[in-house]
This record gives sequence, C-alpha cells and structure tokens, in this order.
Amino acid sequence: MKAKTSHPLIVGTVILTITGLVSRLIGFFYRIYLSRLFGEEGMGLYQLLNPVLSLSFSLTAAGYQTAISKLVAEQTARKGRITMGPMAVGLSISLPLSLLCNAAIYFGADFIAGSLLQEPRTAPMLRILSFSVPMSAVHACVNGHFYGVKRAGIPAVSQLLEQISRVGCVFLLSGRSLRLGQTPSIHAAVLGLTLGELCSMLFSLAAIRANAESKKPLPGSGPLAGKVSPMGGLYPSLLAMALPLTANRIVLGLLQSVESVSIPARLRLYGYDNTTALSVYGVFTGMAMPFIFFPNALTSSVAVLLLPVISENYALGNHQAVKKATVKTIKYCGLMGIFCMAGFLLLGKWAGTELFDSPLAGYFITTLGFICPFLYLDTTLSSILQGLGMAGHIFVMNVFCLLIRLAFVFLAVPRFGISGYLWGLLASQLTLGILYLICLWCFLQKHT
Repeated sequence: MKAKTSHPLIVGTVILTITGLVSRLIGFFYRIYLSRLFGEEGMGLYQLLNPVLSLSFSLTAAGYQTAISKLVAEQTARKGRITMGPMAVGLSISLPLSLLCNAAIYFGADFIAGSLLQEPRTAPMLRILSFSVPMSAVHACVNGHFYGVKRAGIPAVSQLLEQISRVGCVFLLSGRSLRLGQTPSIHAAVLGLTLGELCSMLFSLAAIRANAESKKPLPGSGPLAGKVSPMGGLYPSLLAMALPLTANRIVLGLLQSVESVSIPARLRLYGYDNTTALSVYGVFTGMAMPFIFFPNALTSSVAVLLLPVISENYALGNHQAVKKATVKTIKYCGLMGIFCMAGFLLLGKWAGTELFDSPLAGYFITTLGFICPFLYLDTTLSSILQGLGMAGHIFVMNVFCLLIRLAFVFLAVPRFGISGYLWGLLASQLTLGILYLICLWCFLQKHT
C-alpha cells in the first residue's frame, strides 16, 4: 500500500514555524540585549535605518521573490516541471538593481542621513548597511524559488543562520569593547545585520548549487523535472508579475518611510527634546513592536506557503480549494489573534518592566495587544489575495490604511504624543482587516 504523502503546506508551515519561532526567540533576547547595551536612544538611531532598508528591499528584491515563487508554482501546476529559469531571470534583474542601490546608499549616506532621516549620526551606519542590499537580493530570489517548489526547509535554515550570525557578531564585537573598557557602538548592530545577510546568501547559493547538481527530482515535480525552459520567454511573465508588486512596495515603502521619519519629528513638536523623541521611538519600534510580532512567526509561515498553493489551485480553476483554505485561515488565525491579545493585555506591563526595563514598553505592548486579531489575520489574507492575482487591490487598500496612519502622525501626535500614533495604528489595522475580508468575500461569492 502506498504511504500517504504529507500535505506540503502543512509540512512547510511546521518547518517554517519551528525555525521562525527559534529565530524570533533568538531575536527577542537579542532585542533585550541591544536595549540594555545601547539604551533607548541607541535603539532609536538603529531603528531609523529601517526606512532605507525597507525601500532598498522593495526596489530590488521583494517583488521578484514573490513573482519567482508564483511563476514556479504555476509552471509546476500547468506543465509538470520545475526549472531554474524563473530564479535565473529574477536574479539577472534584481542583482544589478541591488548593486546600483548599494552604490547610491554608500555614496549618498551623508545626504540621506542629514536631509531625509534628519539624523547625521546614521551616515556611517548607512555605509555599512549598503553592502547588505545585494546579498539580500540574491537571498530573496533563491528563497522565492524554493518557496515555489514547496521546499520550505532551505529558506527556514537560511533565516535561522542569518539570525545566529547577526547575534553572534554583535555579541563578540560588543564583548570585546567591554573587555577593553570601551563603550560599545551601535555600529556593531549594523555590522551584524550585514554579516547575517552574507551568511544566509552563501548558504542559499550553496543550496541552489547542490539542488542543481542533484539528479533527484524536486518534490512535486513531474517526469520532465530538470529540463530548462527557454529563459528569454520568462522575462515578460516574470516582469508582468514583479513590476506591479515592486511599484506597490516602493510606494508603500515611501509612505512608511515618511511615517517612520516623521514620528520623532512630530514628537519634538509635542514638546520632547531630540534625545527623548528618539528614545520613545526606539522603545516603540525596537522593543514593543518586535514583541507584538513575535507570535506572527506562525502566520508568516502560513502566508509564505499559502501563495504557491493558492496560485496552483486558482490556475487549475479549483475555487473550492481556495475557499476551503481561506475559511480555515480566517478561523485559526483569528482565534490565535484573540488568544495573543488576551496574553498581551494581561502580561504587557510585566514584560516591559521585567524584560526591557522600560515601563513605557509595557504601556506600548498592552495597547498594541488590541491589534493582534487583525494583525495576524491580515498577513495571511494578503498572501491569499496575492495568490489570486489581486495585487492591485492589496496596493490600494494598503495605501488607504497608511494614509490613515500618516494623518494620525501629522495631526494627532503633536497634540497627544505617541498615544496619537497608537490610535492611528489601531484604526488602520482594523480598517485593513475589514477591507481584506470584504475583498475575499466578493471573490468567493463570484467564483463559488
């Protein structure tokens, strides 16, 4: 009797969830270590780099990773074969873009730090950070291929390796400074981030080379596996998927960058000095938000693997399978969000005080707990909509909700302080969840 094969979505989710939880656990203690080592202002400086990192990833990698995953999944469903073509095509576009971005950040660091981030102290950190951009692009394209063929273990291990390398680098550098009687520099954290990207990229390249040299077919492949499709014909298909996603991510990244840079500036209008504004921003983005996102390891794993599964079923016209996956996603992610909300409301103040030594972090965690049901659900619903080819709808809904947040940043923060931004975050996340559900309900009503 033939043994029953495990469902790739379930197996992949388990793999990604376990490694994601381990990675986030390491990152959780890493954040505590950073907050105690560099202080709240240092964390604020470090978090100011996020807009640059997010924009560079949006420009060079994010859309191509998703497009590679979707294209590989569709080819597998329709043609019964898996090739390296989509990944190679994606790399041929993503890598040159990332090298240009690397040069732009490195040579324009002073302008970006002084004029855009409004904090000249971030310029040396930007130069270090710039070298992570090409590595991240290569890593993302390789991951897109493995997600598309449902081999979640390789991206999962590379994620864990990246985290371990990052933490190890910072621990060794800061430990050396302390032994020499010196004050550790926040630059060590940026160097650790870049080294982590290097290690994960090298591992991914080794994995793709081993896979290419292996004579064993990939899971889910048909008898034609291993044969390479003409690459030239893949460019229109991949660009048709990647360019709208990239444009969407860039617009969203720009809006998020405006939001991130504006929060400390609007807090100064509220009455804080520069040090206090950066400290509050650092506590919020560097301590409270990572804590809230910690359980998201499960929903993120489901979201990554839902995309190729939804894409396959949609390409084959199996709308009942799409409906079944959607209903289960809403049910279980919603329950998880409610459970986590209760936990954060009960333990938020304790976590802020005991773990981060910051009562302000406790206040943020408790308040942000209310967004959990929609935060975790939105991650997976977005992936389902991506698999259904509704990237345009996602873009419009995300822009609308970001504009809600920006309105609170510019209008509420100068009057009510950081509490005004928390209200905006709650309102936008609630709105986004409702819009996603309405969009999916309309699709299911039309096709089932």
